[in-house]
Amino acid sequence: GGDGAGGGGAPAAAAAAERVLFPPTFSVSEIKNKQRRHFMFQRWKQQQRKEKLANRKKRRKEREALGDQAPPKPVPKTIENQRVYDETTVDPNDEEVAFDESTDEFAPYFNRQTIPKILITTSDRPRGRTVRFCEQLSTVIPNSHVYYRRGLALKRIIPQCIARDFTDLIVINEDRKIPNGLVLSHLPDGPTAHFRMSSVRLRKEIKRKGKEPTQHVPEVILNNFTTRLGHSVGRMFASLFPHDPQFIGRQVATFHNQRDYIFFRFHRYIFKSEKKVGIQELGPRFTLKLRSLQKGTFDSKFGEYEWIHKRREMDTSRRKFHL
Repeated sequence: GGDGAGGGGAPAAAAAAERVLFPPTFSVSEIKNKQRRHFMFQRWKQQQRKEKLANRKKRRKEREALGDQAPPKPVPKTIENQRVYDETTVDPNDEEVAFDESTDEFAPYFNRQTIPKILITTSDRPRGRTVRFCEQLSTVIPNSHVYYRRGLALKRIIPQCIARDFTDLIVINEDRKIPNGLVLSHLPDGPTAHFRMSSVRLRKEIKRKGKEPTQHVPEVILNNFTTRLGHSVGRMFASLFPHDPQFIGRQVATFHNQRDYIFFRFHRYIFKSEKKVGIQELGPRFTLKLRSLQKGTFDSKFGEYEWIHKRREMDTSRRKFHL
């Protein structure tokens, strides 16, 4: 007979809940019945949303009433603007940094003495998706050549690259047929960066994509690479592209760093009028996360590391970023 009593109890309980507002010390998690707890939690969320909306309307009315005398809108708190200060953040006018950058491994590119020549290769016997990704990457980076590696060790590839005047080596690694890692090695003397790769979208998977990229040299945009480590990584990416973009091609390769994730996008833009610009994504797109930066060329055993990402030691605060 207990079932019958329980059946009629639910609507009555809901009606009682309608009348009762939560007392200040009450916690929804104290309710033992799962369905009822879920129902009450939804009610509480709804109440919160209503209050938030009412406050927003009230603030808007106050601002409209004050007109020009309205106080400036407060800047919202974000993880980025509450970032923990990093002592290696680079001041644009720092002479020491300027000297380092004029004498580092990438200086010949920025002085236009060296023309980049890139070899893009893969892990052993790549599958379809990785192959297509490498082909599309080679259309983004001018003067790049794809080589499918069949059992040849990286240690043996590097001397051959140097002998043939390649300036950089990109290795795309994969796991279960999906590209999941990128090694970027600057030849002949390094450095070498290891990245974890995620969110890879090939050209055909991008909505409203533009026509195939042209042969023009793209412009390169590097956003938010502020620390010394970030500068090194940004210069590595910049030195993949020739330093004389052909603006007639209207193509832009963007490396955008946000919270230590580097988002890559490739766009074409068009000036619709003096003020309006239309952009169209060409693809591919992917996201990188730096795992280590190594001096010299690729050497997993005896390599000297400038920086390694150690999660337990480094990720102590959500607002601490390294690039």
